[in-house]
Amino acid sequence: MFAVLKTGGKQYKVQSGDVLRVEKLAAAAGDTVQFNEILMLGGNAPVVGSPNVAGAAVQATVIDQIKGEKLIHFVKRRRKHSSKRTKGHRQQLTLLRITEILEKGAEKSGVMAAIGAGSAPAVAEPAPKKAKAAPKAKAEPAAEAAPKKPAAKKAAPKAETAGGDDLKQLSGVGPALEKKLHAAGVTTFAQIAGWSESDIAEMDEKLSFKGRIEREGWVDQAKKLAE
Repeated sequence: MFAVLKTGGKQYKVQSGDVLRVEKLAAAAGDTVQFNEILMLGGNAPVVGSPNVAGAAVQATVIDQIKGEKLIHFVKRRRKHSSKRTKGHRQQLTLLRITEILEKGAEKSGVMAAIGAGSAPAVAEPAPKKAKAAPKAKAEPAAEAAPKKPAAKKAAPKAETAGGDDLKQLSGVGPALEKKLHAAGVTTFAQIAGWSESDIAEMDEKLSFKGRIEREGWVDQAKKLAE
């Protein structure tokens, strides 16, 4: 006699004595489990379930909890910003031996049902009882504190422009750009004339000039205007 059972989303044709690998079950080595989803019983008078055969079951003994062969998952994207990823995976399996095929009386066998490890219900531990807290003594009313005044926000220090040069004489500098330069502490042609390449890059990034300093030639202009 043979039976077709279903477990872990797969179907298996088994006979008594067969050794089978199935999706991991919530059982330890040496336990006896029972599969109750029997789709078909074969023999002299085959029986096909609709979907399961009523009262039929397959019992098996768990040999060990094992892992399947390692599978490599490789992904590569051919784009401007190419990327690739490699992952390995080993499926967790249960190795068992079929011991008996029951045509009837599965519900009276007393053997625990084979349940997938992922669907096994977790047993919640009872929460410890909280000890009653001692009654709190009434606190004396505290003296009303004077309401604190909200701290005034410190105004950002304004760049001193007294005695500074008219930076609008530089090519491409208008009132808006002149305000940005003043806010950054730049008020004279002499300061701009002394800029190094690192200073230019720093100011370009800090004030978002997008290469305007070199493109307009501010350093050369400032050196002439500072004379």
